[in-house]
Amino acid sequence: MGGTKKNGEQQHPLPPSLAQSERFVPPKTRRDFLGLAAVWTALGTFFVALVGAMRLPMPSVFPESNSRSKIGPPSAFQKGSATHLVHLQAWIFRDNDGGMYAISSVCTHLGCIAGRQDTGEFLCPCHGSRFNAGGEVLGGPAPSALSWLELSIAPDGQLVLDRQRSVKRGTRLMA
Repeated sequence: MGGTKKNGEQQHPLPPSLAQSERFVPPKTRRDFLGLAAVWTALGTFFVALVGAMRLPMPSVFPESNSRSKIGPPSAFQKGSATHLVHLQAWIFRDNDGGMYAISSVCTHLGCIAGRQDTGEFLCPCHGSRFNAGGEVLGGPAPSALSWLELSIAPDGQLVLDRQRSVKRGTRLMA
């Protein structure tokens, strides 16, 4: 029908050219903007979470292919010396009688690198764990002693340090 207004007056439809005019389109409100912003934010968050979930099955840190490293001939380590191999995170010791052993410098609390003091003790700078010269815990939050690492001699006569193989405390390689 022609449409009536509430007070009974006849409503005249707008001609098609005026109905499409910007003058008769209701203005955008702040509510419309906030609604669209919420929808786009939710979609963006979902997309970022989806990308993160897709990356989960892929490891971000790959294990080392070889934990064994040649560190030089035994003659490179003088009797009575302590040598810090920073890149391998280990200390190499040679007794006065020629026995050699290696102690990891990785703290057993949270993996910080413990430094060796002039007294021979090891001290973790992060959380204060203290270890004696043999790597045993003297104090602090560290749950266990520093690891003694395996030393061996390669066929070419060089010392080989294996950072993933622990040996019993007091084990020495006579070289």
